[in-house]
Amino acid sequence: MKIKEIMSSPVYVISPDETVARARNLMLRHKIGRLVLVENNKPIGIVTKKDISRRLDQAEPAWRRRPIDSIPIRQVMTESLITIYPDATPKLLSELMVENNIGGLPVINNKDEVIGIVTKWDLIRYFSELPLKLKVKDMKIEPAITVHRHHTISHIIHELDENSSDRAVVLEDNEKPVGIITSSNLSFTEMKGKTGDLPHKDIKMTRKDSSAGRKQNRYIREVPLVAEDIMTSPLISVNIEDLATSAAGIMVKEKINGVPVIGNGVLGILTGDNIVNTILTL
Repeated sequence: MKIKEIMSSPVYVISPDETVARARNLMLRHKIGRLVLVENNKPIGIVTKKDISRRLDQAEPAWRRRPIDSIPIRQVMTESLITIYPDATPKLLSELMVENNIGGLPVINNKDEVIGIVTKWDLIRYFSELPLKLKVKDMKIEPAITVHRHHTISHIIHELDENSSDRAVVLEDNEKPVGIITSSNLSFTEMKGKTGDLPHKDIKMTRKDSSAGRKQNRYIREVPLVAEDIMTSPLISVNIEDLATSAAGIMVKEKINGVPVIGNGVLGILTGDNIVNTILTL
């Protein structure tokens, strides 16, 4: 099988001088995770949801307070662009992804024109259709990062950064998994405020009637957003004894790039990286 058989086309592209707001809107409208930056009809870079959210979060406060409709996308793009040709194999694609720690590559023709894009998502779909007997327990699944449903967004971002992860399973008080937070949930949540602070929500509070019969007074309290405000729920998961290709099929069907593995509790996360690494061994 060749890359041209699994790549996605057409490709959504953007000029490096267009804004972060424009990139955000394209990603949301077309439900995509990355855009190719093109200048003079040639690809010069790529930008992902994670690039936008993490770089805005890590920027110094004065820069981060700029409205996203005034920040050129070239300031957050990845410039070291790696491409692939349409006649390459999925195994070569896997090698490039692993060696360069990337999740997607533009596909170019012999004129250096972008004709498609291939991502881990395409490799997950390719893997799900292979005739393998491999089980989830035979895969090198990643440890699961867990957070409580009342943990703040700041805490979640810290945990993900500290563990170099892009998803966390949300637990209830009884340790039961109730949802998941990924880079997609976090990507644009931080951008809602223009002050540089992470977003808050307003809660209406009501005072009790006094013994003298005075009327109730309502007031607004501002509190930080927490995990349960942005998590994806109900949780989609797979069992440790499931076929790996079946688990990949669930990821394809549900359009997710990682799925919690459940056995006696949350045992880990089966991710696109696990699948890409497995393709290298086939």
